[in-house]
Amino acid sequence: MGEIQKLSQDEMKRILKETRGKLAAQQQIIKEKKLPVIVLVEGWGASGKGTLISYLIRDLDPRFFQVIPIKSPTKEEKRKPFLCRHMENIPEAGKFVFLDSGWMEETVCDMVDSKCKGKDLKKRFHDIIMFERQLVDNGYLVLKIFVDVSKEEQKARIKGLLSDEDTSWRVGKRDQEQLEDRKKYEKAYGQFIEATNSEKAPWHVIDSAEKGLVELQVCHLLVEGIEKAIQRNEEQVQLQENPFPMVHMPKLSEVSLDKKLTREVYEKELQEAQKKLKKLHNKIYNKGIPVIIAYEGWDAAGKGGNIKRLTSALDARGFEVHPIASPDVHEKNRHYLWRFWNRLPKTGHIAIFDRTWYGRVMVERLEGFCSENDWQRAYHEINEFEKNLTDWGAVVVKFWIHIDKDTQLKRFKEREENPVKRWKITDEDWRNREKWDDYEMAVDEMIEKTSTEFAPWHIIQSNDKLFARIQAINVVIEAIEQKMEQLS
Repeated sequence: MGEIQKLSQDEMKRILKETRGKLAAQQQIIKEKKLPVIVLVEGWGASGKGTLISYLIRDLDPRFFQVIPIKSPTKEEKRKPFLCRHMENIPEAGKFVFLDSGWMEETVCDMVDSKCKGKDLKKRFHDIIMFERQLVDNGYLVLKIFVDVSKEEQKARIKGLLSDEDTSWRVGKRDQEQLEDRKKYEKAYGQFIEATNSEKAPWHVIDSAEKGLVELQVCHLLVEGIEKAIQRNEEQVQLQENPFPMVHMPKLSEVSLDKKLTREVYEKELQEAQKKLKKLHNKIYNKGIPVIIAYEGWDAAGKGGNIKRLTSALDARGFEVHPIASPDVHEKNRHYLWRFWNRLPKTGHIAIFDRTWYGRVMVERLEGFCSENDWQRAYHEINEFEKNLTDWGAVVVKFWIHIDKDTQLKRFKEREENPVKRWKITDEDWRNREKWDDYEMAVDEMIEKTSTEFAPWHIIQSNDKLFARIQAINVVIEAIEQKMEQLS
């Protein structure tokens, strides 16, 4: 960067033209290599962030980039985890997203307003580092630019903008506050940069004093970053050690499946459990507690019937069931957790997932839809995801609905013979059954590596569907009651 700053104006224009040409050519390369690129442009008010983005996109094909100006979070967005709205904005593979401000600006404003400090601020920094690392490990380029400007220059620019009615709208209340309390904002920006500057997603501070030099520096960083990211994505990502406390779980073969309920006992216990769950639903709404219930299990294990009895006790306005099928093209072209971040409940609501993010370490692993490095890395990434949810205040309940192989075969045959239920059995179900042993091994490893103290697995004995339904509802009740006790 020092060599660039010593260039003459003519040399700078020549190199800038060449660099812009390289950037335009790279757009085809990132499409071919399926490289998603995030350019986060942060900085002082009136530092020229919007103008810089306009320069960067000038020669790019508009079909393959998006510019997103990030505003203060809405009330609805505040009812979800901090990272949720930022995860929603990540690009598809082979495309650019240019963010005009983002998780830095939001955090700095919270710091200055004393809305995020102490342990909460430390946690925010941790989550941001995790978020950026996961993106990079999953093939993204994250380029973070901070556009700096002196107080005198910022003051002059704001004055110029305010003097013209056509540009005065570009000066917000926060921009003027920065001038009035410059030192406080300098401290907050500096602390943020220091705390979130990482090897995989470093900060680049650019002095905006000379417009042409800013454009050249950022174009150079972007071209260089794309080249390195393409090379890096050919390499294996180092696996993270697990820092989370775990709950010891039995292997599936060790779980007894002989428990049963009579219809009479089942009806009585179901009525009592649903009545209790209904009352708890009102309480979590009033307390603003989000609940996330994740269902995994063998085909024909009874997930659908289990979910039906659970939701029968809930207010239909306060829950949503998400049946998770194979990812569509937009989902497949993003981080595998993206489609689950998009389905998180608001505070006080319940989200029920019929199949989950654990497909990464089961179906995608066994069918070869991702590399071994991808699914091995996913155990840690999923634990981080669930820790983020529980730190947000969510109750996370995870079920493996378990049956034995003979019971599955019996239910498959019953479905084939029953015209009403025949749609439930597919060729894929039979193919998966042939891989029972491989799936069992994968599930055992999944449960062992992701049954954390904050989000443990519950293996539901489902050879008898009646027993399984009562067991699952009682687990949900107990988890919510424990959360209520913690808050009291």
